Amino acid sequence: MMVTPFGVLLGLIDAAVHRLPDVLTLPVAGGTVALLGIVALLPGHHGSWATAAGGSIVLAALYFVMFLINPSGMGLGDVKLALSVGALLGWYGWPTLFLGTLVAFCLAALYGVGLMILRRATRRSAIAFGPFMLLGALAGVAFGAWTT
Repeated sequence: MMVTPFGVLLGLIDAAVHRLPDVLTLPVAGGTVALLGIVALLPGHHGSWATAAGGSIVLAALYFVMFLINPSGMGLGDVKLALSVGALLGWYGWPTLFLGTLVAFCLAALYGVGLMILRRATRRSAIAFGPFMLLGALAGVAFGAWTT
């Protein structure tokens, strides 16, 4: 997919500095929705642009609520990245959106527990969530493409 290089870049940036810059997240979100809209016009596609747009909004809204509940636990960069991730996962349907989101949280939890076992972090330590969102999106898109 054309957004993959941007996803890799965003994941590396977030892992290094715990920031997802607007200069990347917002254009990628708009570009993802627009590119999926173009693909939806082509014959033989196996996705839904309406579900992609809805998934983008729903996932970003979910992350925004988590940001409001605990601003130190979820950043606005994650909320903006959720626009792209939600669109990509939503293209394949709501179950794929749910699966990709679940994979992201499970991977982040495993990583956090691993850090605590190794005594490199505590329950209050911050970890970058963007890379896990992107890995969840990869898993979801692979699953969605495989099942269609």
